[in-house]
Amino acid sequence: MPLLGRLYGEVVGGQNLLVYLAVLAVPLTSWVAYQTRFGLRLRAVGENPAAVDTAGISVPWLRYRAVLITGALCGVAGAYLSIAQGAGFQENMTAGKGYLALAALILGKWRPYPTLAGCLLFAATDALQARLQGVALPVVGAVPVQIIEVLPYILTVLLLAGFVGKSIPPKAAGQAYVKDR
Repeated sequence: MPLLGRLYGEVVGGQNLLVYLAVLAVPLTSWVAYQTRFGLRLRAVGENPAAVDTAGISVPWLRYRAVLITGALCGVAGAYLSIAQGAGFQENMTAGKGYLALAALILGKWRPYPTLAGCLLFAATDALQARLQGVALPVVGAVPVQIIEVLPYILTVLLLAGFVGKSIPPKAAGQAYVKDR
């Protein structure tokens, strides 16, 4: 099967183990966030930490565990970036990918599967800009590399400015919780 074999060889089969782990992390994250006691408490801490505190759960400890999990996942992402994708460390190797990840989170309205779709959209645009550098386009002709390089960021601004709709973050995200006595 020429098409299926090529698709498997280039898209599915030629990836690093960390890519497969990242794909499996999405359903695992969704299950943890929506089906477990830890996920329910974590989402409640994001919305109303006082209610969680009233239930007798330590808000700082729950947030601390969430930061530990996030740090571990970011460490895996950094390991992939420096070992598997680039085979070495260089300065500014992320090149604004954190901005795109935050935009994908907003685009996905803080849900795992829509955020994955946003990440795949931005990754496809990033791959497209890498392929288009130095290629003369049919109608336009040769486009400067700098304009091609900003394609993912232009798409991000356009999507977030006009097509997302109302994306409401958790109410207590980024706010320190001070327990009242």
